Amino acid sequence: MMLSKFFFDNKLSLLIIHIVIGFLATLSGFPGIYGFGILLLCLILLFRTKNRNEEAFVLAAYITGAEVFVRMIKGFPTYETGKYAVIVLLLIGIFIGGVKQKFSIQYFFYLLLLLLGIVFTQVPEGESIRKAIIFNLSGPIVLGISALYFYKRKVTKEQMLNALFAMLLPLFSMVTYLYFRTPDLKEIVFGGSANFETSGGFGPNQVATAIGAGIFIITILILLKQKISGYIILDFFFLLYFIYRGLLTFSRGGIITGAIALVFFFFFYILYEKGSLKSFFKYIVIGGALISAIWVYTSDVTGGMLDNRYAGKNAKGVKKEDITSGRTAILGDQLKSFIETPLGIGVGNGKYKRQLQGENITAASHNELGRVIEEHGAIGLVLLILLLTTPLSNFFAGNNYQRAFIVAFYLFWFLTINHSAMRIAFPGFIYALSLINITNTKSE
Repeated sequence: MMLSKFFFDNKLSLLIIHIVIGFLATLSGFPGIYGFGILLLCLILLFRTKNRNEEAFVLAAYITGAEVFVRMIKGFPTYETGKYAVIVLLLIGIFIGGVKQKFSIQYFFYLLLLLLGIVFTQVPEGESIRKAIIFNLSGPIVLGISALYFYKRKVTKEQMLNALFAMLLPLFSMVTYLYFRTPDLKEIVFGGSANFETSGGFGPNQVATAIGAGIFIITILILLKQKISGYIILDFFFLLYFIYRGLLTFSRGGIITGAIALVFFFFFYILYEKGSLKSFFKYIVIGGALISAIWVYTSDVTGGMLDNRYAGKNAKGVKKEDITSGRTAILGDQLKSFIETPLGIGVGNGKYKRQLQGENITAASHNELGRVIEEHGAIGLVLLILLLTTPLSNFFAGNNYQRAFIVAFYLFWFLTINHSAMRIAFPGFIYALSLINITNTKSE
């Protein structure tokens, strides 16, 4: 049986299995079994199917969706295992697949130029140069390999939707795990910053990014009448619960990014389905009312702190001087560094440079654009121009159905790397999807 057909025919069963996985992840010993099991199963399935029906796409999408959850439960042997798995699956897909892959000179040179930054890398005594390089380059390399795989690749809309559903499955496990791991909300003191207690004790930024992706996927599947569970009411419940869990993290970036991507998707989809505006407006009214209700409820259980958080205020309701939680200061420092050292300071050196200068800004960059310019210098600027412009030709060549996906994926990448850098595989993988040529859509 083709993997895509399996996903279509067993959606509800797969959802139930992944909800159960979310509960089992709270038990000792299970996380390692799950982490190893999905890696092994993905490899077995890919070699058995020989990537005849874009199994590499579907399986890589699953690992991309699972990465934050498995990191959270410590199910992978190393922190970056999820990124390595996505790279390996797509490389195997390129070499064993029946599709003759179009060679992309742009992304081949992107990978070569990316590695040049290693030449200038220096870290303080006692720090690992290997970890500094891997931490900063593994995400961009995921983007490069994913782009090589997806560049002008013809993918049917059914294959696209199957892959998005595959990405969604482990996100159900994650929100289930959050349900069991979150203390009674009455015991949590909510303030004006991201909340680790409602994020499973893990980084709220990464958790909110993953949940934002889940919100986007569920909404798209509902809009395109691709039933997730088989019951539309249950699908709406899932959407509302994802929004609720996302709001509880108090990490704004991932949720706002998902919302912006949806707005642009809706715009181009309305242009594509010209006769569906009335039906679409009905979805907007119903969805808007339900989202407003969820917001009011979540604000109430957090003592009104949710309103302060999204308004950029602290726990006392006073407007913060910097609503970006220090990201603006880091970006300013990076641009200054680029002007002083236009050839770049080397991969991973930005954080240590600020520490040596005795500044209070010691966190690693959350802005990938600033990091690339600071650490890769003029070459980094070339890399950014390449990344920003290449998908545009695909956008202009497509119809509005294709543009809806292309612009949504493109924005997901751009906005995510501006608040969460490329800590996880998701932004690099989702960027590459903007290069796909979605087939079997009606002409306009």
